[in-house]
This record gives sequence, structure tokens and C-alpha cells, in this order.
Amino acid sequence: MPRNKYPEETVQKILDASLKLFLEKGYEETTVLDIVDHLGGLTRGAFYHHFKSKEEVLDALGDKMFFDNNPFEKVKKEKGLTGLEKMKKVIKLQFQNQEMQEVNAMSIHLLNNPRILADFLQNQQNVTAAYFEELFQEAIEDGSIKDVKYPKALASFFTMIVDVWMIPSIFPCSKEELTEKLYFVKELFEGMGIPIIDEEILQGSLQQMERLTIE
Repeated sequence: MPRNKYPEETVQKILDASLKLFLEKGYEETTVLDIVDHLGGLTRGAFYHHFKSKEEVLDALGDKMFFDNNPFEKVKKEKGLTGLEKMKKVIKLQFQNQEMQEVNAMSIHLLNNPRILADFLQNQQNVTAAYFEELFQEAIEDGSIKDVKYPKALASFFTMIVDVWMIPSIFPCSKEELTEKLYFVKELFEGMGIPIIDEEILQGSLQQMERLTIE
């Protein structure tokens, strides 16, 4: 008999308990023992069978929360929106998920770990950029953006600029410098005929920056 017949249930328990504790106590104040104490009788061994550290738990939480509330899949089902409007809505939906915003803010420092950073960069290109490529292609076809010849390269560039270059733990900067970056990106894409960052997204991004720890 396998030691754990339903390992996915254990993983779910660990993620649920961890999310509750991270949001209530804060990531730094939560220990692995705290998590184990909230697993309903599961042992520390069960925790370490699935995760090496609470850093891995936080990383897994971010992935799970994204896929459980995938904004790209949500906008696919909406009729009457152009490709450009769908891209804007994807960004706005991410701002509206407060728990995910909290977890993302907690996760910023994890990118100092080379392995986690490598996985993050790979996911950005293999997952996020691929989703944006579909929407850029749709926007080209419906005419909501024009004069774009290379949607795949554009999606990769957009993802790297917005989701990597803007992260202070990867590229250290002050809040003022981060704000300048945001306005630069807005004007850059407007100059390319892709007005993807509107005033609502701009303000949402500025608010999100307030959650970040910037050295």
C-alpha cells in the first residue's frame, strides 16, 4: 500500500492552511511548525514529503491561485470584447483578486532564490507570454491593434517588461523609479499603437507598487 493514497489531498490541506496563516500572521511570522499544527493531525513528515520549505509552499500557492482564477480563461468566454479590451481586462482582473495580490507581494523576495527565479522566468515565457500571444493575435485579426507583424515576439517582450523588469527584487529601484518605469512602458506601447495601459490600469499598478518592499 502506498504511504499516502491521495497525495493531492495532503497538498491541498498544506496550501489551504498556509494561505490562511500567511494572510493572518504574515509570511515572515509563519513557521513550518505553525502550518503543521493546522493540518488536522498530519505530521511534519507529511509536510516535508511534499515541500522542502515554506518558500516552496508560497511559490506553489502563487501558481495554484493563478490557475484556479485564470484571468485569461475568463476573458476567453466573454463575447463582444476586442483582443485589446480582453488584454486590459486580464490585467484588471488580477488587480481585483486581493488574496492573490497579497500572495504576490509576499512572493517578491523569493525571486532572490536562483532556482525559483529560473522557474519564474520559464513560466512567464511558457505560460503568460503564450496567453498574451493569443490575445495579441486576436487583436491583430479584429483590428483593435494595427501594424504588428510579430505577435509572438511582442507577447514575449510585453511579458518580460511588465512582469520581470518592473519587479524590484530583480531590478532594484526606488518607488519613484518604479513609477517612472510604469509611465515609460505606458508611453512606449502607446507609441507602438498598442494603448494597453489605460488610466485604471495605471492607478491599479501604482497601488500595487505600494505593497512591494523596495530597497
